[in-house]
Amino acid sequence: MPRISRAICSLILLASPSAFAQTSTQPQWTGSWASAQQIPEPQNALPSEDLRDATLRQIVHLSLGGSTLRIRLSNAFGTAPLHLSSVHIARPLSPSTSTIDPATDKPLTFSGERDVTIPAGADYLSDPVDFPAPPLSNLAITLHLDEPPTQQTSHPGSRATSYLVHGNQVSAPDLQSNKSEAVKKIDHWFFLSGVDVMAPSTAAIVALGDSITDGHAATTNGNDRWPDILAQRLAASPHPLSVLNLGIGGNHLLTDGLGPNALARFDRDVLAQSHVSFVILLEGVNDLGGLARQAPQPPAVHQAMVQHILAAYQQILDRAHAHGLMVIGATILPYTGSDYYHPSPADEQDRQAVNHWIRAASHFDAIVDFDQILADPAHPDHLLPIYDSGDHLHPSPAGYAKMGQSIPLALLMP
Repeated sequence: MPRISRAICSLILLASPSAFAQTSTQPQWTGSWASAQQIPEPQNALPSEDLRDATLRQIVHLSLGGSTLRIRLSNAFGTAPLHLSSVHIARPLSPSTSTIDPATDKPLTFSGERDVTIPAGADYLSDPVDFPAPPLSNLAITLHLDEPPTQQTSHPGSRATSYLVHGNQVSAPDLQSNKSEAVKKIDHWFFLSGVDVMAPSTAAIVALGDSITDGHAATTNGNDRWPDILAQRLAASPHPLSVLNLGIGGNHLLTDGLGPNALARFDRDVLAQSHVSFVILLEGVNDLGGLARQAPQPPAVHQAMVQHILAAYQQILDRAHAHGLMVIGATILPYTGSDYYHPSPADEQDRQAVNHWIRAASHFDAIVDFDQILADPAHPDHLLPIYDSGDHLHPSPAGYAKMGQSIPLALLMP
């Protein structure tokens, strides 16, 4: 395929987007919202008894709109079948409460049945349901479990509030506490991995990354992560595309951290998404930062880490290209001064080496230079203070806004 070298603001386009775009004039299923699944850490898991005869109402923020939906539930890390006795959807009145508009409440079915049993290790799609959902709207998904699972499947970094009570209240306009307990509020999602809409002439973008994509330090219930900002811009464009946030806090390219490593989860979190055409990859800071976090390492170990990261990038490129996907590489943000990693000059040299490879014209199909966008010009190994959440590793909401606004939409148009 011929390559074009063309600078566009902070992004370098190296291949024609039309060579990868998979749009169609015929309506087809496209992912509108998604979350990456993992085993929740002990502090983020629910006590088992909380999920016995329990109603869980979770609110998600769609990117692409549509009149027909289907929901993807997940038992990806379960070790036994997961039985859900009922699943409903409705329009929430606010993400900050469990209140729904009862006139919009609808039960979901699974092969025509109201309940569903999801095998261990599997995801499960609902039957299609007519449900008008505008772009950038919220959707409440309420499920009832009769028995707790043997192993929970979750996305801990939801930056969204979910609501839990005992008893079957899937259709309740507002979840009601009982005499012994109040409605429990938890900022995590459980057993929920995607929402698809039926839409023509569009495609999905997967944002694959770590906590900087997942949105650490973003506003709870504010939908101001950088993929959210990109989705807002695309929703107003002539050719709207969806944005699927598949970030996991603490994620690594090479080893399992909080959640499976990026290579291990690539098939489920990228290739299995409905009608995906683009991948924006922002991974590697946790591999780099973790190398010498406990003790300094010799130069040969640093060199080996850089080479392993570059090899992982190439694996992702090869696997994505085999499925016709365009891969946009994002440079790793500066993190000198990090309260967690305490990077040395050797760690900064590693970051520069990785970013040099990302920027090279022969690798990714396009590059988003988040490093250049958010770095302090006077101290380029640091985040600019206005874009720093305060831990010198994660962007602030202003930093996320800058990231989401920096991606030229022309790159993603057919």
